[in-house]
Amino acid sequence: MIDILSDLNPQQQKAVSFGKGPLLILAGAGSGKTRALTYRAAYLITERKVLAENILLLTFTNKAAGEMKERVQSLLAHNSKFIIHNSPFAGTFHSFCAKILRIEGNPLGIGQNYVIYDESDQEEAIKQVMKKLDLSIKEYKPQSVLTTISQAKNELISELEYPQYAKGNWQKNVAQIYLDYQRFLAQNQAVDFDDLLFKVIDIFRKFPEVLGKYQNKFQYILVDEYQDTNRAQYVITKMLASRYHNLTVVGDASQSIYSWRGANYRNLANLKSDFPDLKIINLEQNYRSTKNILEAAYSVICHNKTHPILKLWTENKKGEKINLYEASSEINEAEFIANQINRHLDKHRLADFAVLYRTNAQSRVLEEFFLHSGIPYLLVGGTRFYQRKEIKDILAYLRLTANQKDAVSLKRAEKVGKNRLQKFMSWKDEQLPKISKDKTTTIDFLDAILKVTAYLELYDPKDEEDFSRLENINELRSVATAFPNIDEFLENVSLVEQEYLPDKPGGAHKDAVTLMTLHAAKGLEFPIIFIVGMEEGLFPHSRSLL
Repeated sequence: MIDILSDLNPQQQKAVSFGKGPLLILAGAGSGKTRALTYRAAYLITERKVLAENILLLTFTNKAAGEMKERVQSLLAHNSKFIIHNSPFAGTFHSFCAKILRIEGNPLGIGQNYVIYDESDQEEAIKQVMKKLDLSIKEYKPQSVLTTISQAKNELISELEYPQYAKGNWQKNVAQIYLDYQRFLAQNQAVDFDDLLFKVIDIFRKFPEVLGKYQNKFQYILVDEYQDTNRAQYVITKMLASRYHNLTVVGDASQSIYSWRGANYRNLANLKSDFPDLKIINLEQNYRSTKNILEAAYSVICHNKTHPILKLWTENKKGEKINLYEASSEINEAEFIANQINRHLDKHRLADFAVLYRTNAQSRVLEEFFLHSGIPYLLVGGTRFYQRKEIKDILAYLRLTANQKDAVSLKRAEKVGKNRLQKFMSWKDEQLPKISKDKTTTIDFLDAILKVTAYLELYDPKDEEDFSRLENINELRSVATAFPNIDEFLENVSLVEQEYLPDKPGGAHKDAVTLMTLHAAKGLEFPIIFIVGMEEGLFPHSRSLL
């Protein structure tokens, strides 16, 4: 038998052994917040005699939910006083709501055999709806429309309420799409991911007896990463906890990085007004970082006045100083990193290194330099630069400029749009003979193609995904400036892609340097990390400052 509290520091012990009532655990990075949450669940069962089936553990990924459940089971298994018959329910908000909807959805016309549409299913549904409404896919891009509908659902705005918020023709037409899209889903006995939360809230509001059933079942609710909750998730949590008030949430406003998908760190502050007897416990001892890193981080973040700032401390060593290298260019930056990696390989594996950046467009220079330098790398959460849709589209036009017999590029250009291809072909046939290929630079050709085809008009800079694609196109333009000759440029692109084959450096390789965005890196640890692009307007990103 183990003493659950013996593994914890004093603040963690306070949080874990807290009695009844609402509790906010403000936990800094690397402070053992998930540990505190899982130990609290085990403590409630072993010491407070709470039934496991009366505890609900909610988080944001299936992986995290699985790990939390395993930790709780392991703690209970080591306590010989208990024979485990049941475990707390541990899952994501969406998986939890999906289960409720299968049981309680009938009054809303949702049968037990309903299907959940994934992103591609949703896009196909939107396209069918728009076709019936005779709306152009080019003007109303399915992804942009779905993003708008998703934002509305996360703010609990139904298809019937949305028209009153719609401004301008675009939003008014989206309002009609939203209405018909929901009808389409209902006809097909389907819901999308946002509906899982939205519909459960609707059931709880319309049928108080159903809400009461789950309030009684889950008398203790524990939520991880609370700063990442959106309005719908906040409301579900509040409704479930409103009877017994036994709500424990873990969060840190300084770690809120998902506002672009509806997360609102202010939900942490809202807890105080919704639960006036809220107890707050800070976890400020860091187990992950060195003193130098913590001091540097605090010196930056302490200027933030929008929320309480935790001053983390550690018993770890002072550690190496943070190195600042002022590069003369992106290439010089990549070269410096490659040299540093090679210099440390006598004591470290390649998998010990990570290179982090703000946007996926920044990976291009790193990918190319690592390939040429023979450094294997793993690109996380992104498509290789020259395989990205918008890049392949533009390369198709460029290849047709250099070689009009390229049938593969012609087929791709046709898919971009026959009208655009027709304008491009007219320009190529009429203007290209007048242009000297030797005297015209790659960037001149590229810009001319973008202008003639109006390719950039395909993307809305206000849309998050489209903006990312436009950034990639700008990055391609910066590559083009290094090649005065279009043939040399296209040759370089082909060679870079050839180097990426699985049996080449940078291909499928277990021991490799990790390249990823900062968002993708949340919660991960590496012995040595490089952060690139620490430039005004890029880090933090200009869009984050709006």
